[in-house]
Amino acid sequence: MIITFLGTGTSQGVPVIACTCPVCLSDDKKDKRLRSSILIETKGKVLIVDTGPDFRYQMLREKVNHLDAVLFTHEHKDHIAGLDDIRAFNFKQHSALPIYASHRVIQALEREFHYIFSDLSYPGIPQIHVHEISNDAFTIDGDIEIQPIEVKHFKLPVMGFRIDDFTYITDAKTVEEDEFQKIIGTKVLVINALQREEHISHMTLGEAIDFAKKVGAEQTYLTHIGHRLGKHSEVSNELPKGVQLAYDGLKITL
Repeated sequence: MIITFLGTGTSQGVPVIACTCPVCLSDDKKDKRLRSSILIETKGKVLIVDTGPDFRYQMLREKVNHLDAVLFTHEHKDHIAGLDDIRAFNFKQHSALPIYASHRVIQALEREFHYIFSDLSYPGIPQIHVHEISNDAFTIDGDIEIQPIEVKHFKLPVMGFRIDDFTYITDAKTVEEDEFQKIIGTKVLVINALQREEHISHMTLGEAIDFAKKVGAEQTYLTHIGHRLGKHSEVSNELPKGVQLAYDGLKITL
């Protein structure tokens, strides 16, 4: 399995528009963060988790020429806004693209992209096959088993996903114990770490590190990072063994 971090930033990305803080002015490419998303290559299939506003550029940057499915964590714009750009894959692959999302997220997609779901099939609009998922394990093409993990983004349920020994969780503040048990045994964990200061709907750096220690994965990568966290090079020097900041374009192999 190969995981590519397409974006590791928060909803505004980094740099933030009109911000003149040291992180936003940094020349370090690891301080340039698009909206959070990952690419998963496993068992001959290519999957995307979330299609944020930067989806088009992320596909071009990574030279993604084929896509088998999209999984959605939740309905916030920084995780769904790029859905329209799956049209390129429809055209090249001559097929609709399967998407996997909860009932609530599907309803949000129907509102935000009403033309995709309209009875009037306008030429050139994105073509999708909708698969509604719950908090139960499901498979893609019968051979890729995915275990959803429900976390809370303040009060909003968000889906994390576990595939084999890899677990991806974004936009989490709290994880109930029964959901936490689904993560146990993970070798590689990805968890959000927005900033140092307390936040109502995201884990802080300290909370993410504590969560990583509790999980006990061999390696933890922090994502969904805001400009207030600090420069990549400086924060990296503070992290305990087995925990590191992810960055855009990072590839890991399991």
